[in-house]
Amino acid sequence: MVVKTAVSAGRADLHTHTTASDGQGAPAVNVRLAREAGLAAVAITDHDTTAGIEEALAEGARLGVRVVPGVELSTMQDGVEIHVLGYFVDWRDERWRERLRAQRNARARRNAMMLERLAELGLPVDREEVERAADGRASGGVIGRLHIAAALVARGYVSSVAEAFERYLGNGGAAYVRVPRPTPREAVDWIHEAGGAAVIAHPGLYGRDDLVEALLRAGADGIEAYHSDHGPDDEARYADMAARLGVIATGGSDYHGERDGKAFHGPLGGRTVDASVVDLLEAASRKHR
Repeated sequence: MVVKTAVSAGRADLHTHTTASDGQGAPAVNVRLAREAGLAAVAITDHDTTAGIEEALAEGARLGVRVVPGVELSTMQDGVEIHVLGYFVDWRDERWRERLRAQRNARARRNAMMLERLAELGLPVDREEVERAADGRASGGVIGRLHIAAALVARGYVSSVAEAFERYLGNGGAAYVRVPRPTPREAVDWIHEAGGAAVIAHPGLYGRDDLVEALLRAGADGIEAYHSDHGPDDEARYADMAARLGVIATGGSDYHGERDGKAFHGPLGGRTVDASVVDLLEAASRKHR
């Protein structure tokens, strides 16, 4: 599912996921969808991995779509899971790659603990079922909660991915578990040390604007004001916060593919910003090199 716009609009979707993590389309597919949606640029921001970037860059060069190399890191502060987006990181840097490996190992431990918790709740799911739900992942891909949710749907335990998250896998759900994660400030530092620009993802999901503002004041380069799960009031509030603090206001769909007959979180191209924001992020990234 894509949203049709004119190429001349010069829009960018700066938050999409691929089979390198928990999206349903290969990196090249996301680039093709961006072209179909009339976008000038699209970011590949998989969870804790940059495995899809090379493929996306090659397809972007072929189709004339600017591909922004990115990543989404999971962090924890004050019991709140905060996601931090990184743009224009040097994905070949070995220290950066090692940090991502540590993130993926923590994610694997969390997945195993969630499967144990589900079994205790009388909802057994085998790891093999979760891996089948993740078929088509890019090489080195990351298994995440969406894949566990798909396995729960396949088992008939829940009727939809949304129900799986609401009842079991989301923050506060019956099978949700926390594992040690870096703080968002640490993630910002990691992104800067890898030569990238750091942006606080979907702040409206946290209910902690005080924490979000503190992170921006502490050095994050931007805030994702426009997101599929933000309402008009959220978007206005975060755009104002960005202007007030002098940081970049970004936006993206957080597209993961089609699940239960609709795009999760939203259709690619459903939330965009002017493509000039890409240049602002690239300029911000250069300050950290």
